[in-house]
Amino acid sequence: MPSVIPAVSRTLAVFEVFARERRELSNSEMARHLSLAESSCSDLLHTLHTLGYLNRTPRSRRFYPSARLHQVARQVTENDAFLTLAREAVDQLAERTNESAFFGVLDRHAAKIAAAQPSRLPLRYILDVGERVALNASALGKALLGALPAPALTAELEQLRLRAVTSDTVVRIDTLAQQLEKSRDAGWYETRGEGIEGVRALAVSGWLNEQPVALSLAGPTERMDRNHDIYLRALRESSSALLADHETTT
Repeated sequence: MPSVIPAVSRTLAVFEVFARERRELSNSEMARHLSLAESSCSDLLHTLHTLGYLNRTPRSRRFYPSARLHQVARQVTENDAFLTLAREAVDQLAERTNESAFFGVLDRHAAKIAAAQPSRLPLRYILDVGERVALNASALGKALLGALPAPALTAELEQLRLRAVTSDTVVRIDTLAQQLEKSRDAGWYETRGEGIEGVRALAVSGWLNEQPVALSLAGPTERMDRNHDIYLRALRESSSALLADHETTT
């Protein structure tokens, strides 16, 4: 039967302590946080420093994580199956519609762009991977909210600070809730000039890896209006293909 290796647990605990304390720490301070003898803690920190995972200040000789852990984690997530699915979905959606396509997830009361593929047309809407957009001012955000079960949605809405991004942004909770209910019944969500003037976005949502996710298309309002039915069908079909073998329910 597999067993827990104490050295591995202590190594991970080092980074958890740094994440919690958010400051440089001496060997004695880290030893206290880990309930370790200072000699054992010194060996642990020295090893991580030698491997490049910790920096050490010249004067105070305190430790703090280097960028190496972030770089390794980034390389891992770049090949994450979840993100691979997301990238494939937006690539196919953009190829099919030639509009900018986005895949978003909830992140600290905002919609975070996890995958994006810009349109090849001269007039296009662009968001970069990692950007966060307001839940009340984006089709992605509304779709993510609409995917939440009632208790979770209520809790999320109570914590939102609705601010106006444009003159058309919805800033009343009751109005947003009504929009979400109507869009949930229709099976799709939209914004018209609410995140940026002159841009319309459509989105659909579902659950993947036990979290709400959303796919969106965005572009100039006139072009989006003209191709509404085609784009909405493409969104639904791309979403169905993405979630077919992976979807979970709330």
